[in-house]
Formats: sequence, C-alpha cells, structure tokens
Amino acid sequence: MPDSSPNGRDGVRELSVRLILLLGVASLCGSLVSNGARSVTGPYLLLLGGSAALVGLIVGFGEFVGYALRFVTGAYVDQSRHYWTVTMAGYGLLLAIPFLAFAGRWEVAAVLIIFERVGKAIRTPARDTILSHATTTVGRGWGFGVHKALDQVGAVIGPLVMAAALAFTGGYSTGFLLLGIPLAGVAIILLFARSAVPKPSRLEIQMNGNGEEAAGVPGIMPYATFIFLGMAGFASFPLISFHLKAQSIIPDAAIPIFYASAMVVSVVVALLIGRAFDRIGTHALLAIPVLSTATALLAFSLTPSVAIAGSLAWGAGIGIFETVLRASIAESTALERRGQVYGILNAVFGTAWFVGSAVMGALYDVSFGHVVAYVVIVEAAAVAAYLWMYRSRIVVRIQEGIGNLIP
Repeated sequence: MPDSSPNGRDGVRELSVRLILLLGVASLCGSLVSNGARSVTGPYLLLLGGSAALVGLIVGFGEFVGYALRFVTGAYVDQSRHYWTVTMAGYGLLLAIPFLAFAGRWEVAAVLIIFERVGKAIRTPARDTILSHATTTVGRGWGFGVHKALDQVGAVIGPLVMAAALAFTGGYSTGFLLLGIPLAGVAIILLFARSAVPKPSRLEIQMNGNGEEAAGVPGIMPYATFIFLGMAGFASFPLISFHLKAQSIIPDAAIPIFYASAMVVSVVVALLIGRAFDRIGTHALLAIPVLSTATALLAFSLTPSVAIAGSLAWGAGIGIFETVLRASIAESTALERRGQVYGILNAVFGTAWFVGSAVMGALYDVSFGHVVAYVVIVEAAAVAAYLWMYRSRIVVRIQEGIGNLIP
C-alpha cells in the first residue's frame, strides 16, 4: 500500500509538487511585473532621450548585475541556509517597477531598471535551490519546466497589461503603476509556501540521502564557456523593441504584443524541453546557437512578419536555456554546493548578456549586417564549446569506468 504520510515517498512527492506550483505562481506574479516593464524598456528609454547604444549598455549592465551578484548570494545561501528570507527580500525589490512611472530622465529610469535586476540577483539562487530540492521526485527537467512555464505565463500577461495601458492612455506611467498590483500576491504566496515547507532540503534528503555529485560530470569550464558564448550572441528584447520603434515597423502599443507572443512560445517550449531533458540531458542546449542566429537574422528585419518570427525564435531560446541550465545544475551538483554553483554559472550567463548587449547595441548604430555577422561568429564558437563540453563528459565517464575496474 502506498505510503502517503508526510515522511513517505508519496507524501514527499505530493509536498514537492505543491511547493513547485506555489513557487511557480509566485514567479508568475513577479514575472508579470518585471516583464511587463521590460517589454517597453527600449522604447521608454528612447522616449526619455536614450540612444541604441545606451539601451544596449543599460540593459546589458542590468542583466550583468542581475547575474553577476548571484555568485555572492549563491555562496551566502549555501552558508546561511536562509533560503526563504533571501527569496522574499529579492522579490521585494520589484517595487522599483512602479516607480518608473515617475522617472523623468533616462538616468533615473536606468537606476530603477538596474535596481530591479539586483532584486533578481538576490532571490534567484535561493529560489532555484529550493526548487532543486522539490524536483527530486518529479524529474529535474519536468519540475523546472513547469516552474518556467508558470513564470512565462506572467511574462505574457505583463506585456498585455502594458499594451492595454498604452492603447487606452497613450503613455507609460499608468502601465507601470498597474504592474505594482501583483506584488501583494507574491508576498502572500511566498508566506504560504514557507509555512508549508519551512526546510526544503529535507525533501531531497528524505528521498536520496545527502546526495553526491552525479557521475560523468565534466569540470565547470567547458559548460561555462558554452553558456558565455551562447548568451553573448543572444539578442536582448529591449534592443529588438528599440529596432521596432526606431524603424517605425509597428506602433508602440503593438510592441508588448510581440513580447507577449514570444513569451507564449517560451511557455510551450519550457514544458517540452523540460520533459526532453529528463530523456536526453544537455543535448537540448544545441538549439541555442541555432535560435540565437535565427533571432538575429529575423528580428532585425524591416518587415513586420519577419520581425515577429524573430521575436518568437527569441522566446523559444529563453524557454530552452533557462530550463535546461537550472535542471542540469540540480542534477549534477551536490546539495551543499548547489547555491554556489547556481551563482557561478548565472554570473557567467549575466556577464555574457552584458557583453553581448553592449556589443550588439554599438554594432546596431553601424548597421544591421554587423549585428548578424557578430552573432554568426559567436554562435559558431558556441557550437565548438559544446563539443568540448560533450567530449569532456565522455572522458570523465571513461576514467570513472576504468577506476571501477581497478581493485
């Protein structure tokens, strides 16, 4: 007879699923706020007097801060085990978004945009570590895929809220203020989740013991190199949206719709790639260079239909990369080091986003062709880095196999 007690396997699975769903809904509300604002970051900065190079620099630096600081916060949560406190503090900094309504200069808007990214840097390693414990029973890929899909539902709703505000008011301020409403939902859901599972690590310990690093895992350098190159050639949506406005390809109110469409694609892709990861592992990452190149070729077109195809390719890339990255770290890293590894690889991710956004923003001011050429070169190098990573994994497995044959 199945053991459905809280300490039994079925009880742990049920509690894990509940925690994944609660964190997913919290992320949905938080993503609604942040992505609603990000869908118009490029046009808003342009309205306040920014240039393409400034948009690339501000957005890239914001992403850099949002990822680079995770090295520090990841190490902190490993040492302190204050997962819930850090997660809640990070979500609290979403308050920066409603204040964008009162930014009269691009410099003020830039500070608020970066401030919100700092909040993401604080909460993400702690939240992802909590999720890694909860995904033990349901499959790493599937658990993170479900969470990412819920997160992206918020990323769809947020731009639609902003699009409606622009359509009815003709300005950005009302939209930013409306985005502040879901913050109350984030706080309530997180308090409920903490009450249900105050010590998330017990979910994994009860299922697997303290855990060891997975067999056949190469060093961190090949994986980090692939992440850096893959993301350095991945265009940011603020630059894409800047292009749509600067070239008068579509009306301002339609730009968030493009973003929302990309997020719909990412929801579907996150679920599919999550299930696929549990079968094929990191091979799914090979789609990133392909999608990055397709995004650059299509999104910077002057034809609306081609540009939206590029936006959809961008959304698919987001769904794949973030799901597989988080699942693979959880699968291959020991419990006591997981927050730190999340922090390190996310710092690499953010550094690459900063470098790529800054370079592409500067190249955009020269010509679209320069952007495309840069992306093709960088993503070709990413494929080579993946082959290095794959070969390193094989070598590790062979060495472990030989070691097992020696008495």
